[in-house]
Amino acid sequence: MTGLPAAARLRRAADFAALKSAPGRLHTRHFALRWTPRSAGACRLGLAVSRKVSKLAVERNRIKRTIRESFRAERDALPALDILVIARASAAGDSNRGLREDLQVAWSRLQALKPPPASVTIDG
Repeated sequence: MTGLPAAARLRRAADFAALKSAPGRLHTRHFALRWTPRSAGACRLGLAVSRKVSKLAVERNRIKRTIRESFRAERDALPALDILVIARASAAGDSNRGLREDLQVAWSRLQALKPPPASVTIDG
């Protein structure tokens, strides 16, 4: 298993601050997603799993790990976006499978934003 490359992660505080007020919003049962389009490059992910979600670090880390694994599997199918995934308290009470299913719903909604590939016609 390879880690998420640095180019696929949001790292600067300014990136996170910009996404907190981003117009692109999507809500699922366990997560709130904020997104904004990027001019170029691949999709980037930022995580916000606060102590309000769970007091236990092991629980917060499990949620973050599940989000990263799910994102890694779907990253190539997503459009060029900066995405901030904010966990809700309900995420701590669900299984990894439930979290992955919830994230799959979010990724499929975001995939709908990706423009279809340009069709190539060959004049003969």
